[in-house]
Amino acid sequence: MAETKKKDRGLWFREMKSELKKVVWPSKKTVLKNTGTVLLCSLCIGVCIWLFDFVVVNAFQMLIGVLGG
Repeated sequence: MAETKKKDRGLWFREMKSELKKVVWPSKKTVLKNTGTVLLCSLCIGVCIWLFDFVVVNAFQMLIGVLGG
């Protein structure tokens, strides 16, 4: 039983190594380009969320001021 598990584990590692050899890793230029794209998109989404929050908070403050809260 224990030998079967060891053989299975060894087979799993051999297959994993074989699959990793098939991977086409991106170049440094591609990684930098994709990283820049992700950072820019994250920044844009953050600005949109900040603007929405700013407008909603000010709208509620104005409503509270008008209603005399």
